[in-house]
Amino acid sequence: MTTPVCTGASRAVAASAGHPRYPSFSSYVRARGPVLLRTARSLTANSSDAEDLLQTALTKTYVAWERIEDHRALDGYVRRALVNTRTSQWRKRKVDEFACEELPEKEAAPAPDPAEQQVLHDAMWRAVMKLPDRQRAMVVLRYYGDLSEAQTADVLGVSIGTVKSAVSRALGKLREDPGLDPVR
Repeated sequence: MTTPVCTGASRAVAASAGHPRYPSFSSYVRARGPVLLRTARSLTANSSDAEDLLQTALTKTYVAWERIEDHRALDGYVRRALVNTRTSQWRKRKVDEFACEELPEKEAAPAPDPAEQQVLHDAMWRAVMKLPDRQRAMVVLRYYGDLSEAQTADVLGVSIGTVKSAVSRALGKLREDPGLDPVR
């Protein structure tokens, strides 16, 4: 994915291709290029896009080289240019739309069989009814009543830890219940 760079930047780089106007820029790119390329790779989907992104960011840095006061902060400047350039590319991304004769319709998922749903409901309810009263109350409040652990604890007058441990034990018993084997 190549993104056009401003014309002034292209001319500046082209004019100084044979004779770099800023030798310090060239040495900076040679020294920090691999690190900056890794950063660019983390922002893009493939290595070609990362190289293009880094080249664009370095071009912007080259154009602004005289204006950058603190050359010790160059990595941050180039990383910011990488992120800003990538964000601009993402925002400018074009989505192609094609007209067609017929609208593509999604295949409807088959409706669940009401009889199978009732079998599942009955088997689950029989397994819940086998639980001790306290565990059953907590499971019903948590999962059928859709209460939080704190709300369940408040309704039953117990601590949240008690609700957590009792519900955990109850779910373990439900997992082991042989009456739920055909349902699994």
